[in-house]
Amino acid sequence: MTDGPRGASRPGYRPEGLDDAFSDDAARATTADGATAGAGERPAPAPLPALGPVGWLRWAWRQLTSMRVALLLLVLLAVAAVPGSVFPQRPQDPARVAEYLTEHPDVGPWLDRLGFFDVYASVWFSAVYLLLFVSLIGCILPRTRVHLAALRGRPPRTPRRLGRFPAQGDGTSDDAPRAVVERAAAVLRRRRLGVPAFRVDVHDEGRGTWSVSAERGYLRETGNLVFHLALLGLLVSVATGQLLHYRGQAIVVQGTGFANVQAGYDSFERGSAFDPADLEPFTLRLDDFESRFDPRTLQSRDFTAHVTVTEPGGDPTPEQIKVNHPIVAGGAKVYLMGNGYAPHLTVHDAAGEVAFSDAVPFLPQDEVYTSRGVVKVPDVSGGQDQVGLVGFLLPTAVEAAPGLWRSVDPQPADPLLVLSVWRGNLGLDTGVPQNVYRLDESRMQQAVDDAGDVVTLYVRPGETVDLPDGLGTLTFDDMPRFVALDLRHDPSLAWVLTFALLALAGLMASLFAPRRRLWLRAAPRAGAPQDEGPGGAATVVTAAGLARGDDVGLQPELDRVLTAVLGAQPAAPHGDPGPDPQEDRT
Repeated sequence: MTDGPRGASRPGYRPEGLDDAFSDDAARATTADGATAGAGERPAPAPLPALGPVGWLRWAWRQLTSMRVALLLLVLLAVAAVPGSVFPQRPQDPARVAEYLTEHPDVGPWLDRLGFFDVYASVWFSAVYLLLFVSLIGCILPRTRVHLAALRGRPPRTPRRLGRFPAQGDGTSDDAPRAVVERAAAVLRRRRLGVPAFRVDVHDEGRGTWSVSAERGYLRETGNLVFHLALLGLLVSVATGQLLHYRGQAIVVQGTGFANVQAGYDSFERGSAFDPADLEPFTLRLDDFESRFDPRTLQSRDFTAHVTVTEPGGDPTPEQIKVNHPIVAGGAKVYLMGNGYAPHLTVHDAAGEVAFSDAVPFLPQDEVYTSRGVVKVPDVSGGQDQVGLVGFLLPTAVEAAPGLWRSVDPQPADPLLVLSVWRGNLGLDTGVPQNVYRLDESRMQQAVDDAGDVVTLYVRPGETVDLPDGLGTLTFDDMPRFVALDLRHDPSLAWVLTFALLALAGLMASLFAPRRRLWLRAAPRAGAPQDEGPGGAATVVTAAGLARGDDVGLQPELDRVLTAVLGAQPAAPHGDPGPDPQEDRT
């Protein structure tokens, strides 16, 4: 009975010849007190270096500037923008925000604290925006340095063995190897769209053998960098536009004008860096308004506002504003956003004094311009109750049933005002802003007749009717048109368009520009004199190509180069070894 291999029971035993750098005897690891560990003893683990503040900052910077984090931030920015389209935004519609807060008293204040009603100015959206900005800069700068170094570099030298590349070709020529290679270099340098197709480098490999190496596809990385730079420019442009823009809406009644001051707007919102005192002064007067509708379907066909624009130091200039065809005035684009009728009404109070006389815009509610409006009469005399009128304007009124009127055409063929009357306190002196198109009925009482039925007034142009309860009279004087104008100033729009086009061009270049390397070697055939002139020397030409990724155009391009270099002599197809270099050609 044997005891197994000799020495197998000894601790630390290893067969002879198996020592390596990881064995205890070969490594002779050092213990913590400086003594050398003996055979079979486990060495003390090497202490890991601790990351100090600089190390942690460097690690955080590398994570932030990585491509995966940049993509994550881009997706996160898109997700963070979603609440801006779900919840009403205070800069665009403060009244809708106030209504939302009233309708949702529990969750509304929390959403307001978290910035969901002004998403694009919130802290969390700005943080993601700035992190993406920094991440893009961190990605672009090192890649730009590497790309610039590659542009100044030379194509890689011709490999020794060309038979291991996916695209191959060969052939023969009666010209000397150097002449073949120089002709190949000229072919590869041919310009496409004003840019050399390949960067070319010619090599003398000795013993009469010459080769040329060529590389193209730098436009791919250039396009990638242009895309990222354009994306960075878009971020800067959008941020600049948000800081320096302004936008306002104004309703202008026919025969009246508008002055470009903040007080002249019905609603006005601006960027945090824009000062309303910087508004460029100009005036705009609505001279006439033309509307055209399809006579059968009553669909709108054309709207044209004839205006007169006057800028400081300039003469009045007639202009036309159409839908999607704005004019430029005072550095802002003026768009036609809506139109309607603004009946001119005069209200005399119970004492016979004129309490109200103005054109009141009624907002269209349907395609036949059934328009709703509110008239508020606060300036009554003698302690009389204030008056509110709420109702509809029918441009072409038809009585569908007794007491039931509707409009059948948007053109003013037979206008009719249908109004209900309210009396009491309009609440205009409470300090709380009100919507001019709504009546606060909390302190008002609707007028009724002796039977308790609601009093309704029917008034046509030129008519005067008595208000109930001795409140005075109402006169329908005229019915001019009004237009709703939208004025926008954003100095970054041209830059946004420019960077968007650059991003598209860069993306297309990065996706479709092929990255290819071609090599061609010309060597004298065995037994042929190296300095023999044309017509006597036989040169063996071999070529190969390599692309980044799958490239179906690589082999055809290599074949075209060989055909151009060898002239009428066709190159051997891929996989065909071509003529035997040792064959004697006489």
